[in-house]
Amino acid sequence: MTPPSRQPARRRTAVLATVPVAVAALLGATAPTAGGTAGAPGAGDPYFPLSGNGGYDVRHYDLTLGYDTGSRRLDGTAVLTARATRELTRFDLDLKGLTVTAVTVDRTGASFRRDGQELVVTPRHILRTGRTFRVTVAYHGTPKPVTDPDGSADGWIPTDDGAFVAGEPQGAMTWFPVNGHPKDKAAYDFTLTVPKGRTAVANGVLLGQHTAHGRTTFRWRQTRPMAAYLATATIGRFRVERYTTRDGIQVYNAVDAREARAAAPVLKQLPAVLAWESKLFGPYPFRAAGAVVDHAPDVGYALETQTRPLYDSAPDLDTLVHESAHQWFGDSVTLTAWKDIWLNEGFATYAEWLYTEQHGGRSAQRTFDALYTRPASDGLWAYPPGDPGSGARIFGTPVYARGAMALHELRRAVGDRDFFRILRAWATGHRGGHGTTAQFARLAEKTSGKQLDGLLHTWLYTPGKPDRP
Repeated sequence: MTPPSRQPARRRTAVLATVPVAVAALLGATAPTAGGTAGAPGAGDPYFPLSGNGGYDVRHYDLTLGYDTGSRRLDGTAVLTARATRELTRFDLDLKGLTVTAVTVDRTGASFRRDGQELVVTPRHILRTGRTFRVTVAYHGTPKPVTDPDGSADGWIPTDDGAFVAGEPQGAMTWFPVNGHPKDKAAYDFTLTVPKGRTAVANGVLLGQHTAHGRTTFRWRQTRPMAAYLATATIGRFRVERYTTRDGIQVYNAVDAREARAAAPVLKQLPAVLAWESKLFGPYPFRAAGAVVDHAPDVGYALETQTRPLYDSAPDLDTLVHESAHQWFGDSVTLTAWKDIWLNEGFATYAEWLYTEQHGGRSAQRTFDALYTRPASDGLWAYPPGDPGSGARIFGTPVYARGAMALHELRRAVGDRDFFRILRAWATGHRGGHGTTAQFARLAEKTSGKQLDGLLHTWLYTPGKPDRP
């Protein structure tokens, strides 16, 4: 996510229409046999209690979507391949505001009902622990974004020529049924059909596209594990640029013509930025890269959608560096609880400081010093970044700027050699998986041989402005 310190309007209030939930439907499935348990309706995250679900782990999403940009109707079929982590008599999927017409589990009709943002599915038979099963959901409707606790919109956000699809932290459920917490990462296939003249951009590698009967279908594949909030299916009138870098990364840039002139000089630097970050953080973690630069003036932020960051307008170089750094910190190494979001945003912000420092600009120390001069009443010190306290605060200045300051203090404490070893080890050791602040602290202490709990506690968890370092 774009740091709000540079673009203060990056999270804005949106007025949303109310969408009635669909009437519960029954497909003739009988009740399951006795025994088993119901999967939890949430993943247990205190910031977003209903985000995600319990009882299963999704391995793969196969999403087939058709979108009419005139009527703004979405028709979808989602096939989820999952593994039961306990015996299940029923389970939940996150899905908000769309009408479900059919659900099957392993090709057998299942009963289902709606409960707020939950799609509650009861299969014909108990799903035994360890069993791999396939859920197919057919649905349609007019997708709309959700309003986050900080007042901003995320999810499927309509634009004048398509849709800006950015899912952090909870917007994935606005356009497909999902286990919508970052703890559950999966591979994805997308088949996206849109009116001819529009381009539909998703994650990973473009497998192909074809046009027939006035509509164009795009097929995308993301084989590396991806959190649901990092998925996109952004649609618009885009100019497309494709090439392969010297390192073999397949780049796909899609740019709205209204942003093309301003975006071109920045996007030209993407290969050099990725090469620089690869030297610092380890090999680029994906096969594909690129950018989607939309013209979406009401959105107010950019997002690190996996392999292909999404920008609401032409980005500046700092924003490009920031969202590219997220490919390591946030996308490849993903948080396990939203309170640890500084592991995403603090790291990406500090990458900006390092890039400036190593490309002829001011040092990270000078950036730190300038921030530290802010008075104790400044919003920078409003709450500690290691546990912001609510979902409304996860995109606030402390998470970005004070999170980066914590990393700089760590750098000063352990020295450059060990600090950069820590960053690289974190990105490579947790590649494709998850990480917590406690794990990062243990890695830092093990690598440096120093006791760092006092320093990290001060900068990550202590309220107010820390004493002068």
